[in-house]
Amino acid sequence: MEQTFIMIKPDGVQRNLVGEIIGRFEKKGFSLKGLKLLSVERGFAEKHYEDLSSKPFFNGLVEYIISGPVVAMIWEGKNVVTTGRKIIGATNPSDSAPGTIRGDFAVDIGRNVIHGSDSVASARKEIALWFPEGPVAWSSSLNHWIYE
Repeated sequence: MEQTFIMIKPDGVQRNLVGEIIGRFEKKGFSLKGLKLLSVERGFAEKHYEDLSSKPFFNGLVEYIISGPVVAMIWEGKNVVTTGRKIIGATNPSDSAPGTIRGDFAVDIGRNVIHGSDSVASARKEIALWFPEGPVAWSSSLNHWIYE
């Protein structure tokens, strides 16, 4: 099974969307393997977004991520990276379809509620950064109802 990293950003936490977002991933059939509510330090945020450090919006993005608590998660399931990105919607909420998290809850690209790994390689890197202790090892008794 594949794993992905999902982060509910400060605006999603402040807007009380944590339960709704977790519910969407659970209802799809994915398994939660890690969960943390935390305040992010500047250096950690800079490390998480280091691939965007040359972009003009980098400093604003770091300021945004450290502005309030975030919820960091590991989700597991078949094709969870690709499907997770579909559940999340396009980076720009105005390009996100209704029914996606950003399509339903976000208006501005600078407050787009959620982050999700964009590849399996990114997921591995982000999970290692945010969850150095690794995921929780458990299996849902519902797996045989979800997977062939």
